[in-house]
Amino acid sequence: MDLETVSLNRSHGGVQGVYRHTSRETKTPMTFSVYVPAHQAGVRLPVVWYLSGLTCTHANVTEKGEFRKTCAELGLVFVAPDTSPRGEGVPGDSAGGYDFGLGAGFYVDATEQPFAHNYRMWSYVTEELRELVAGQFPVDPKRQSIFGHSMGGHGALTIALRNPDRYRAASAFSPVVAPSYWSITATRTSSSPNSFAPSFWSAPARRRLSRCCCAVRKAMTTAIISYRHSWKIICAGTRRD
Repeated sequence: MDLETVSLNRSHGGVQGVYRHTSRETKTPMTFSVYVPAHQAGVRLPVVWYLSGLTCTHANVTEKGEFRKTCAELGLVFVAPDTSPRGEGVPGDSAGGYDFGLGAGFYVDATEQPFAHNYRMWSYVTEELRELVAGQFPVDPKRQSIFGHSMGGHGALTIALRNPDRYRAASAFSPVVAPSYWSITATRTSSSPNSFAPSFWSAPARRRLSRCCCAVRKAMTTAIISYRHSWKIICAGTRRD
């Protein structure tokens, strides 16, 4: 594995690292960050996956979100991937829009050209990066949670609902939860027409997402990550756009 260390910084007794590797899924270099708290040698720690929103990279939450103090106190590994493939030759929005393409991969695998060659963020996050992190960092694959904001909230919910036995918890802050301008622009351009919910989500997953969103609209709750329960979704706010 050609894992390159971009930077390492001490924080709250642990190490905040930024790393780069060549992805087999996106066919591009991909950058991600990992915070590892202080721990005893040989100990495997629970891991939290954070998915960012439109226009973001791994750097937004890594540099602006002060999660490290809490992760150090609770003994959590925190992983933040990029939001899309990047680099020379990677197609984006022909009109230069911010809501599709570069920085806006929507955590799905594109099926339409020219996007299908590089835009494989679903497979990258759920398979390739998961395998890389498990092999390179002291994480316990049986104790994972996933959450995100906006487009990343959409990604966290869809990934968790499609993999209900993988994550102990899933949270979403102001997630994109219904086909609309942003999500339809991305999914109908990079995927088959009208493929957003019917073909990508299983029927049980769609029902779980619907129940979750209805419950959240009735009563706003606080996003909490819990390792004491086998499975739950807690959302803080929603956005229908």
